[in-house]
Amino acid sequence: MAVLKDVEKEKLRQLFQGLMEPVTLLLFTQETECQFCETTRTMLEEVTALSDKLSLTIRDFVADTNEAERYGVDKIPATVILGAKDYGIRFFGIPSGYEFTVLIQDILGISKGVPGLSEETLTMISAIGTPAHLQVFISPACPYCPSAARMVHQFAMASDHVRGDVVESSEYPHLTVKYNVSGVPHTVINEDHSIVGVLPEKDFAREILKVLGVKWEGADVSVK
Repeated sequence: MAVLKDVEKEKLRQLFQGLMEPVTLLLFTQETECQFCETTRTMLEEVTALSDKLSLTIRDFVADTNEAERYGVDKIPATVILGAKDYGIRFFGIPSGYEFTVLIQDILGISKGVPGLSEETLTMISAIGTPAHLQVFISPACPYCPSAARMVHQFAMASDHVRGDVVESSEYPHLTVKYNVSGVPHTVINEDHSIVGVLPEKDFAREILKVLGVKWEGADVSVK
């Protein structure tokens, strides 16, 4: 059964005319597909069929264990978006509802090679020198979640030290318990620091630097 309506496909087809470099969607599922795996696969098949700049690669989470580990995939469905390189951009769960827009924005941004952040934010992100794992828990019906989801992916694209995971909270209830997620968007930085709600990009960058022990004072950066 089709996921996207014909009118949606036509709008995306026109939007994808602006794609510049190829983008690959790498989907991890399994032979006996999970509750949302089949719908996710169908959605990605329909999206990638709309442009010759897009392609879909499907991997079995069980059979392709080494590749799953390589991309840090520990649950399914998992979508990795690849461009000129692996930017560390991940979706865990079906990117539906408001998050579908984030998927499309990610594709466009990666194809054009631009994260879409301000120069000041990019300068702040350049100060990140150690791994920063950002997990933003979202809900497809949450109108505020796309801003947080898109931001962690933009930060991942801007820094080789950042990985941005968008996690659909209802599909992984054990993780909502683990990270004490009671509302969305809820962003976890390196397992032990949480931000509830959406911050402006500069404030979000400042929070990450604080967690990493980097002091930011305008153009001056130092490690505490």
